[in-house]
Order: sequence, then structure tokens, then C-alpha cells
Amino acid sequence: MTGDFPTSDPPSRTERGISTSRYDHDRSELDALLAGLPTYRTEQLWQGLYSDLADPDDITTLPAALRSQLAEQLPAALHLDQRSVSDNGETVKWLWRLADGSLIETVLMHYEERSTVCVSSQAGCAMACGFCATGQMGFDRHLSTGEMVEQVVRAQQEAGDRRVSNVVFMGMGEPLANYDRTWAAVERIHGALGLSARHLTISTVGLIPGILKLAEETLPVNLAVSLHAANDRLRDELVPVNRRWPLTALAEACSHHATTTGRRLSFEWALMHDVNDTLRDAAELADYAGPLSAHVNLIPLNPTPGWPIRGSSHLRVREFAGELGNRGINATIRRTRGVDIDAACGQLRASRTSVDLRPPRREASSHLPD
Repeated sequence: MTGDFPTSDPPSRTERGISTSRYDHDRSELDALLAGLPTYRTEQLWQGLYSDLADPDDITTLPAALRSQLAEQLPAALHLDQRSVSDNGETVKWLWRLADGSLIETVLMHYEERSTVCVSSQAGCAMACGFCATGQMGFDRHLSTGEMVEQVVRAQQEAGDRRVSNVVFMGMGEPLANYDRTWAAVERIHGALGLSARHLTISTVGLIPGILKLAEETLPVNLAVSLHAANDRLRDELVPVNRRWPLTALAEACSHHATTTGRRLSFEWALMHDVNDTLRDAAELADYAGPLSAHVNLIPLNPTPGWPIRGSSHLRVREFAGELGNRGINATIRRTRGVDIDAACGQLRASRTSVDLRPPRREASSHLPD
């Protein structure tokens, strides 16, 4: 259904900032937009947007004149710049241009038993993890709630009958640094698009205030922590936010989240040759993950321009996973998807082939929560 995506140039804006998507509006705001009309028109519009996944001018339960008016008042936020396909059509990546010119990416991955969409929460990222292409870009801006929700809608339009069953906030950006809008997107995806909490995952490099806040929400979503090192010396280098919130404090926050929500914690570990892939590293990880009953996802590092260290060999990955198993840690070696189209973990950088479209780099410290 790629033809349903708006491909015309987005409206220009004189000020860069958070854009407005048709999916930014809650029911009360749509009520206000349709003031003076019968109340059932709001329900028809809501159903058209979220159940039928239709553009306003295609919601045939509405009068033609109203459809035309709503098409102008409720524009799409995502404008297709490039669509790339890999894995015999099982992986799709979109490069979207937003209304203010910002660029983001979304990835849809089909598996036998599920379809997962990887959603971006920011344009760029301030966390500055050197092995991550998005981290190398620097921070551009936060995404609005609607810009996140619209990514899921576009992915579902692509998926068709296969249906999106899982949403992971693991795309560009640090979701917990854009907490309020990300959480509003989670609630909208759950309530309006019908995905259960156990199929929604928020990833973080370890922003403790956000983890603690997440634990108190009424919707118990899954938490995945990009760990990559189990000692502070190495993690300070790989994940700079560790210098502010080190591993001991991170473990306490993760334990609180798991205890409060009843959700199993996951650690993401990008295996880098001779950096964090030795048996000693596995032992440290086991000692850290064990008391938290955490599941470990092992991801051989995907190639990223600007990062000289290569991913671990298949043999080293298996040995690492075996050592974790011997120490009682449940670990999964993640299947790499979309490497050839820069759609795999750590590769999202909002660029077309051979074109550098990076936003201006900004410092991480000014975009961290208190």
C-alpha cells in the first residue's frame, strides 16, 4: 500500500520544532474540531483514522465536504522520501521527511509468528553512543505523539492482513528523553490501535528518572535496556550516559520496574570484537543480569560508518551465549535483519543511499531529564 503514503513535498516551516500530525489529536480535540456537528461524527472520524487506517478524505462515512475540510485540517506528518526492502520483502525501511524538514526512519520486520514495527521517538539522538549511527548524528528534535503513532499506522497499512503485532520504541532517539510524548503514543497505540501492553516495548540506554516513572504507569509495558557492558569503566566509554547514572543505580531502577510491573527485564548487548565479547565479559554480564532475572538479547554489532570496531564472529557469539547459559542466564542470539538497507539495530541514520542528511549535532547533556 505504498501508494497511500503522501510523497509530495511537506509544507515548509519557518521555525523548526515539534510538528503536528493528524494522530496528535485526542477525542476531545476532535470534538472541538467538529463543534456544531452531531457527536457521532467524531466517532466516525476516530474509527476512520484508527480502525480503517484511512486518510480523512477517504473516510466515506463522512460527507464529502467535511472530508475535504478535514484533509486540510488534519495533514499527514510523514512524507515518504525513500522506501527500502530487504530479506525477500520481509523487512521494510522507510525514510520519512517531516513537515519541518527533519528526517526519521521506521522499520517493519515480518516473522513467521509476528510482525514488529521499530518506531523512532526523536530525530537524531543526544546519547552519543559511538557505535550507533543515530548516536553519531547528534540530536535534532523530539517527535510529537502523532508522529510516533503515524509510524505504526503506516507500518500497518504496509502489513495489511499480516497485522502489526508488536511495537518496539527502538528506532532513532532515546524514548525516555521524550517521555511524555512517548508515553502518550504508547497509550494511543494501546487504546486506539488495540495492541496489548505485553506487545509494547520501550528501550532506553538507562535514563533512571524515566525508568522509575515508567514503573508507576498503569499500563505495564516491557522495558529493554541497551546495556552493552557490565562494568562502569567500559560502559562509560560505550554508553556515555552511564557517567551520570552508573550500573549500580541502573540495577536498582530496573529491579523496581520489574517488581512493580511484573514484566521481565531485557538487556540488549551489541557484541563487539575484543571489546565486550570475551568469556570474562559474559561472566560479568551474568553476575549483573542474574539477580535481576533479566533476559539477554545478543546482537552481533552491525557495521556503522564512523565506528572502526567490527562485530563479533559467529563462533565468538555462540561461545558468549554458551557461557551465559552455563551461568543460568536466558539469552537469545537475535537474527540480524535489514543490514543491506541499513535497517538493522544501530544502523538508523536518516539518510538515503550515498547522501548525508544528518541534522546538526547537539550536546547530550542539555537533553537529559533531571
